[in-house]
Amino acid sequence: MSAPKTPSTRKVLGAFAAGLLAATATVTAISVLPSAPAIAQNQLKAAAIDPSAGFADLVDRVMPAVVSVEVKFANASAEGEDAAPRMQGMPDGPLGEFFKQFPQFRNGMPGQRGENEAPRGGMGVGSGFIISADGYVVTNNHVVKDADEVHVTMKDGTELKAEVIGTDPKTDLALIKIKSDKAFDYVSFTKDEPRVGDWVMAVGNPFGLGGSVTTGIVSALGRDIGSGPYDDFMQIDAAINRGNSGGPAFNLEGEVVGINTAIFSPSGGSVGIGFSVPSNTAKNVVSQLVAFGETRRGWLGVKIQAVTPDIADSINLDTPRGALVSDVTPEGPAAKAGVQAGDVIVDFNGRAVNAMRDLPKIVAETPIGDKVPLKVWRKGAEVTLTAEVGRLEDGEKLADAGAGAKGEAPARVEVLGMTLSSMSEELRKEFQIDADVNGAVVTEVVKDSPAGEKRIAPGDVVTEAGEQEVQGAADVRDRIEEAKKAGKSSLLLLIAKGGKAAEMRFIALKLKE
Repeated sequence: MSAPKTPSTRKVLGAFAAGLLAATATVTAISVLPSAPAIAQNQLKAAAIDPSAGFADLVDRVMPAVVSVEVKFANASAEGEDAAPRMQGMPDGPLGEFFKQFPQFRNGMPGQRGENEAPRGGMGVGSGFIISADGYVVTNNHVVKDADEVHVTMKDGTELKAEVIGTDPKTDLALIKIKSDKAFDYVSFTKDEPRVGDWVMAVGNPFGLGGSVTTGIVSALGRDIGSGPYDDFMQIDAAINRGNSGGPAFNLEGEVVGINTAIFSPSGGSVGIGFSVPSNTAKNVVSQLVAFGETRRGWLGVKIQAVTPDIADSINLDTPRGALVSDVTPEGPAAKAGVQAGDVIVDFNGRAVNAMRDLPKIVAETPIGDKVPLKVWRKGAEVTLTAEVGRLEDGEKLADAGAGAKGEAPARVEVLGMTLSSMSEELRKEFQIDADVNGAVVTEVVKDSPAGEKRIAPGDVVTEAGEQEVQGAADVRDRIEEAKKAGKSSLLLLIAKGGKAAEMRFIALKLKE
């Protein structure tokens, strides 16, 4: 792989950094890689090989479409581990040391460089594969990110300059293009879903060695490795290493089933745990990059969180499922459809939302402008609404609208291990509470109490209790009493963590001291 993705607020696997598969230095982090089935001059299609007879025929068929990707960054003379000061915004430990080896990250993570600082120079390598006779090549975004020059080396040693057509950081995919007087050999994405236990063959440029082949099986599907909102990785045990990023994983028919993107490794080398972007995800992204040079994903305009067993119990939902809406973007598609904070989205456009992580992917794959039904669980019943899907890239530009403050008469109550006071200007100033956050302010918390167990802390603001707006501290006490009389074991609270409007969280609080 080449340059790694921004770790953002996501966790790396275990205590180790997952390594990008670029061939520049030691890797110990999660890396990303692309893929596609091979076809020379035309799509290379043939009957599946018999693995008991070896993989040589399959290699011969697909290898012409697999390429090495070399990238160059400005000021190469500045390369060297000590050539730049400590990177801004970098994680400590192995992951920070890993990122420091890649030129485009030497002065910090994307968006973290000093105002007048330019990226230090150097070179990196990765892998890719040709998907069309006219030279479109799929690779990883982190391979070509911030590169000043990109070149592709073919199996026969021919080197061609490449143009970056478009990138998608959210899936770590990129599309580049090469030109020639003759048609290129190329491969295609599979139409079939792989199964756990299927054979796979990975081809790429590990450690800059050029076309190398490893084989294994599909170890797992649907892996979430914390790299982005659309994680749905295929795990394989075929050895992939630095420089494999962007390379394809083939099935026995020579079709691309995944794009090798990341590895889990404490040392930087393969330990038999690799992650590939599935072909179904890649096909959608690549088709948009070909057509528009950018992605165009569906957007609903909600902040969501997982439905825990406690939360499901508190809202009388049969099982922990769906995506709990913690906030709705004003004037967004969800707001216009009537979605409310506290709703649990259990179905979108006829597709069940079994877990929170399902919703972003389902919405993203829905065509922009489509009017679709969505089912929400609200106050003990299922409600069907209709939303017109917006465009994610437009939604990301919208500023959150404020709700407007409401004056409250001071009051103070002690319930379930926390002391609550109605909002006042003194409390707002003391805890630096956002102007558009209102409700009951938590001023004290008993450690070994229901509130303490849920990590409620001073400065948090209870804005809703029992799916009703909180005007003051007494409202929370009243909702608790009502819930106890109704025989409920927990009460759902909507809390602004630290008094911040952007940090809304639902918490199911047990109704016992």
